[in-house]
Amino acid sequence: MFDPYLFPPPDTEYNLRCNGCKRTPTQITAYAWFAEGEGLTNDEYVIQEEGTYNRANGHFWCDECYIAAGQPLGVAP
Repeated sequence: MFDPYLFPPPDTEYNLRCNGCKRTPTQITAYAWFAEGEGLTNDEYVIQEEGTYNRANGHFWCDECYIAAGQPLGVAP
């Protein structure tokens, strides 16, 4: 279950999208499959489970784009 207290929304409302292909979580089949299994929406799943999610701007890397970008490592805030 998605817990908004553990994963508060950013200060500004952002449209979640992949940094590479610009697709939203609802356009990425893998997120739909995983989100359904967790009882979450696609957006909630990305916010809660996607390790590349950037809370400051709403961007993330889908698996395909992350691999194509060479699996870059970010710096934790």
